[in-house]
Amino acid sequence: MKVRFAVSVGLGAPDPDQLAEVVAEAEAKGFDSLWFSDLPMLPATDPLLAVAFAAARSQRLKLGVNLVPFGYEPYVFARQVAQLDRLSGGRLLVTLVPGLDQPGERAALGISGAHRGRLLDDLLPTLRAWWAGAAVVPPGAPDGTEPVTLATRPLQDPLEVWLGGAGPEAIRRAGRLSDGWLGSLTTAPAEIATIRTRIEAEATEVGRVIDPEHFGLSIPYARTTEDRDAISVGRLRRPGGADLSGLVPVGTDALRELVKRLVDDGLSKFVVRSVGPIESWSSELDWLADALLDLQT
Repeated sequence: MKVRFAVSVGLGAPDPDQLAEVVAEAEAKGFDSLWFSDLPMLPATDPLLAVAFAAARSQRLKLGVNLVPFGYEPYVFARQVAQLDRLSGGRLLVTLVPGLDQPGERAALGISGAHRGRLLDDLLPTLRAWWAGAAVVPPGAPDGTEPVTLATRPLQDPLEVWLGGAGPEAIRRAGRLSDGWLGSLTTAPAEIATIRTRIEAEATEVGRVIDPEHFGLSIPYARTTEDRDAISVGRLRRPGGADLSGLVPVGTDALRELVKRLVDDGLSKFVVRSVGPIESWSSELDWLADALLDLQT
C-alpha cells in the first residue's frame, strides 16, 4: 500500500512569497502533494489560482484542490478544471466539497434554499462526461439546447474525483459516484473502518469498484498543547454538537501513532494541517518531514 503525505495550505490572504516558499520547500522535502481548500467566505487563496501558481513553480509535486463547484456555470467550471490539469502536467488532484455553509455563503454562490448534496449528485456525472469527451447538454439549459463538448479535455484520463463526508448521504454518494474518499477528522478514528466498508458496499451495489488505496483523511494537528487549546472548539464540532477537539494529535508521537492506526484501518492518503499559526513554513515543513516522511512508502 502506498502511504502518502500531503500538506494543507490554510487560511490567510494571498501571499505570493509565502506560497512560493511552501511549494519549493514541500517539493524539496519529498511531500507527495500540497492541498488548497475552497473557502469562499474566509480569507484564503482561491484553490484554482493557487494551483496555477504552484504548478509554475514545481515539477513533481502533486497539487490537490477541495473545490466547491457552486457559483460557476457548470461548463465554465469543467473547462477551468480540465485546463488546470493540463497546465499542471496532469498533477491535479480533485475533491469536490459542499462548502462550510458559512453565513451568507449559499446566497453568495447562488444556491439559497438548495440541497447541496443533491446538487453534487446531479453535477458530478455531467462533469465526468465532459472530461471524458462526451457531448452534454449543460444543466438547466432550455429544452432543445444542443449538447456541447469541451474544447480541451484534462490530461489525466480519467480525471479522478474524490468526495468526503461521513453522514449516510455522503457515504452513499461516495460509493456511487466517487473515485475515492477523503474524510476529515471530524470523524472519530474508530469509525473509519465502518465508513470505508459502507462506501465499498454502496459501490458494489451499483457495479463499481473503488481502488482500495483511494481512502484518506485530512488530519488537524498541533505541535504543542498551547496550539491546540488556542483553536476555536467550534471548528472541531460535529453538526450534532459533539466536541472533537480531543481528536487533534499533539506532538510528533501522537501524530505518528494516529497515522499508524489509520493505516491499519486501510487508509493510505493523509493531508495534514496545522491548527496553530505558522510563523515559518520552512520550519513547519522540517518538523512535519521529521515526524512523518519515514512512514511514506
